[in-house]
Amino acid sequence: MSRRPPSALRQAALADLDGLRARHPQVFRASWSRRAAILGSLALVVGLAAFAMVRLDFSLLRILNGLHRLGDFAGMMLPPSAGGRLGLFLTALGETLAIAFLGTLTAACLAFPAAFLAARNVVPNPFLRFGVRRGFDVIRSVDVLIWALIWINVVGLGPFAGALAIACSDFGALGKLFSEAIETADRKAQEGVTASGGSRLHRVRFGLVPAVLPVLASQVLYFFESNTRSATIIGIVGAGGIGQYLTELIRVLEMQQVAVLVLMILVTVALIDLVSGRLRRAIIGAAAH
Repeated sequence: MSRRPPSALRQAALADLDGLRARHPQVFRASWSRRAAILGSLALVVGLAAFAMVRLDFSLLRILNGLHRLGDFAGMMLPPSAGGRLGLFLTALGETLAIAFLGTLTAACLAFPAAFLAARNVVPNPFLRFGVRRGFDVIRSVDVLIWALIWINVVGLGPFAGALAIACSDFGALGKLFSEAIETADRKAQEGVTASGGSRLHRVRFGLVPAVLPVLASQVLYFFESNTRSATIIGIVGAGGIGQYLTELIRVLEMQQVAVLVLMILVTVALIDLVSGRLRRAIIGAAAH
């Protein structure tokens, strides 16, 4: 049976439009309740935005009046100059990457086994699943900057506190994402292991884990990419890395050195984005085949 091209179907529908209206009146009938709900939602959003602008003293005039200061800062950054501290800056950049890598790796290693306890198709006990899921929610609700301040007071200033902060923040987020990936995994491989006489542990080990590993690896790569930026930010509060130098130089208005740091961060993040994106596509593509 041959299929009609879309243009022919459209012409046939337009030719029989009155007949379609008569046979399917509910499709063509305007839903006033739905329109009212949409308009009400839009009005609510606009009202909340207006209230927030008034409450936060939002002013376009203040932005326009301050634009010349952005030009002044940009002029102070030119030309970029490391001031003889390029080696020190490169060491700090390496420290930032180490913080992001160790924090992401620690979070992934801890979240991987914990995620199985939150997956419906692995743990049938609803109370255990509920407890683990709420634990993930509590941990990921605390921002990485707050975790950094907490760990600085526990282990002191430095990159160790930064790595622990990223690990704690990402543990909750990765645990939630991992558990959702485990729950939505293809069941065919698991059913095959069970049909061949495998136990529940065999079903998880040989049917479930290989199916979800590519997705989990892709998520870990994305988090490492994002944590490279986070490691820069938490350095501002004393958690090590290039962020410490960035905040100190901004305070003393050494803007030429700030420009060098910003360029280093931009180039590093761009390279990591490029490599991580290719790795994610390669992993997901290999899994699809």
